[in-house]
Amino acid sequence: MNVLKYKRSNLAINILIAVVIALTVNFSYLLSMIVAERETADQRQIMEQERMQRPEAKGVLQLSADGYGYLIVDNNTPITLPDDSLADSIYVGNRKIRWYNLQQGDTILCTFFPPRPNSRANPSLDEVRQQNGNEISAPVIYDRPKRNQDTMAQMIYYFLLTWLLLTVMTFRIDKRGNYLYRCATVIVITIACYFLAPSVSWMTGKSTMIFRHQPHEMINWMVIMKCTISLVVAILYGRIYQLIYQQQKVLLENEHLRTENIQSRYNMLVGQINPHFFFNSLNSLSMLVRDSKEDKALEYIDQLSYTFRYILQNGQNTKSTLKDEMEFAKAYGELFKVRYADKLFFDIDIDESYDEWTLPALTLQPLIGNAVKHNTITKRNPFHISIRTDGSTLVVSNQKAPKLEPEPSTGIGLKNLRSRWQLITGTDIEIIDSETEFIVRLPLQKPEN
Repeated sequence: MNVLKYKRSNLAINILIAVVIALTVNFSYLLSMIVAERETADQRQIMEQERMQRPEAKGVLQLSADGYGYLIVDNNTPITLPDDSLADSIYVGNRKIRWYNLQQGDTILCTFFPPRPNSRANPSLDEVRQQNGNEISAPVIYDRPKRNQDTMAQMIYYFLLTWLLLTVMTFRIDKRGNYLYRCATVIVITIACYFLAPSVSWMTGKSTMIFRHQPHEMINWMVIMKCTISLVVAILYGRIYQLIYQQQKVLLENEHLRTENIQSRYNMLVGQINPHFFFNSLNSLSMLVRDSKEDKALEYIDQLSYTFRYILQNGQNTKSTLKDEMEFAKAYGELFKVRYADKLFFDIDIDESYDEWTLPALTLQPLIGNAVKHNTITKRNPFHISIRTDGSTLVVSNQKAPKLEPEPSTGIGLKNLRSRWQLITGTDIEIIDSETEFIVRLPLQKPEN
């Protein structure tokens, strides 16, 4: 459900940004539409009157092999120019010929542009009004869409382009190391989509896709600028989106670790104050009292009190010094030694130079408890637990003596220990479980001061 909600939110943001970019890059089109709509009817009428007052001429079209032509005027009605000179022909460019689909020998009524003063050039055709006696309201080929249709096509195109680029830059952002690959992909997409961009051909006046233009019209700097804006926005947003995603991911991971730490501490406390351990301790104390071993009973009470006090006090602490942890291990071990008299031994060899080095609190308790729980302890085969330092590593080991009827094991103790160790120290413990020996290597942490 969260993933679906996240995807919907991402889609909505991409669409919103695409709309903003489409409006931005087409601002000039929108502005011109607004200005055009504000033109008054009087202004339009004045422009139409000016167009109708342009000088007219009538003649027969003669085309040249190069594509242009001349409108030959009747000798009886020569063209009078503004400087009172006369002209017998009007120049017709190949562009106008294509626009109006003019043919050799057509009789044309048109308006024209006079040449510059003192120029020997011919007048040039402006607008064709009649062709072979037929009224011409608009060029045959010059069928450019209305301004609002052209603008809508531009808006839709740049919206789709920007949305596509943003989608590529934000799709499966959880994968690492693919930002440059995404950038390369959107660049290729932009180049390909450039040829699909709507643009007005200056030769025909049509609004068509660039790939349908003449080869020399393929380079449209305005379209290149607009596509580049969409591309740059997509790349920058992709980078920002990736950084925000990574930040959110880190926050979620930290929250997950915090929750896991709380749960781990709870499980640890529940596991430490084990009812079976508590009842067994009371049975051992009862045995000492029945045997009238008052001194040992008092010592056992002291060790039991110290053990539970240490567990309760350090259950909320993250780290403990090796010295404190070893004192707890000795007291905890004494409780077992009373229960397994002359059958359980602890071989301790700790370098005192590491006394102030630290490790997660209550690390040794589950290791000692598991060793006693899963191995046979008898007078014939006494059991030894070794706790020693190997450089800056604390090593806890024991020879394996499996019980004939193994006690059920969930593995939660070691799993919690490893999880806590990684959470608190940022390192991992090493567990070596061979056929004959079980070893746990715990890297100590150097004191900060």
